Amino acid sequence: MQKIKKILISPELTVKQALKKMDEGGEKIVFVIGPQNILLGSLSDGDIRRWILKGGRLTAKVPSVMNPAPHCLEEGYSQEAAKAMLVEQRFACVPVVDRQRHVKNAVWWFDFLKDKAHKTHKLNLPVVIMAGGKGVRLAPLTNILPKPLMPIGDSTMTQCIIQRFSQYGCRDIYMSINFRANLIKAYFSDVRGDYDLKFIEEPKPLGTAGSLYLLRQKIKTTFFLSNCDVIIDADYSDILSFHRESGNKITIVGSMKHFTIPYGVCDIKKGGALAAVREKPEYDFLVNTGMYLVEPGILKLIPDNSFMHMTELLDKCLAKGVKTGVYPISDKSWVDTGQWEQLQETLARLGVK
Repeated sequence: MQKIKKILISPELTVKQALKKMDEGGEKIVFVIGPQNILLGSLSDGDIRRWILKGGRLTAKVPSVMNPAPHCLEEGYSQEAAKAMLVEQRFACVPVVDRQRHVKNAVWWFDFLKDKAHKTHKLNLPVVIMAGGKGVRLAPLTNILPKPLMPIGDSTMTQCIIQRFSQYGCRDIYMSINFRANLIKAYFSDVRGDYDLKFIEEPKPLGTAGSLYLLRQKIKTTFFLSNCDVIIDADYSDILSFHRESGNKITIVGSMKHFTIPYGVCDIKKGGALAAVREKPEYDFLVNTGMYLVEPGILKLIPDNSFMHMTELLDKCLAKGVKTGVYPISDKSWVDTGQWEQLQETLARLGVK
């Protein structure tokens, strides 16, 4: 019960509070309980995502969003029944209840199966990693070592990204390079992997989107696009399904971020008169993580050999009426190593000293 307490929540919580509890528990699901631990429902990251996409507020109470009829196992369950439910439904965790639906325990995927990870759908899509920048936010480290080769444990940033995509059968990898390109190529020439890595060399620094014009004749299908300093811990097959079902030409993977201003904020009227003071106001945003799903037709919007940031490309798509969407993920599903503090936090989360 000590372990499952981390993923049990009260129906009095807001969706925002439930999401924080989800992140703290390290799971993508929590279970809603009433008096005497009676199971009332479940709330997954997918439930929250669908709620946000419908325009729902994070300040809403959990019962508005939860699944009131979650799958569960009854006491006395067989291992075969538990395994079948976990495999067929692809659950990470299932609660165990008695006949009165009091939560008594839970079973986790890794408790029953030797294979610790869920079987992933093989997507076999190309992946483009933008690795041409100087990594100025990580200076002075990047004055010596290019950002794509920043060490994460016994690996590098880009190897971690490639490995994550490889789990989904995405082994056709393109890497856009410019700054210290020879060093990056030399490193990967000595690294073996079950993927095909091709380098796209920028003739000059072209920003976070400019080099994509070099891929017009190489990529003819939907592809993943990622910065070289982000790792997304999400279901990539679900992102693809959302992208296609929405009819998007570009889908941004957006992380839910909560910010609290640690001061009293003054609202003023014209002339400087005080209108109100708001003590430590809170704000919620969907932040662009730097990972996208892109249709190949978008490459036609990128000028030849010209500097262009991804934000400019997105603005251009919106101006032309190109359908662009956002796939929300939780804060803890986004590993960002682009700044020194974030790199240190990532290393700590991964247990790297």
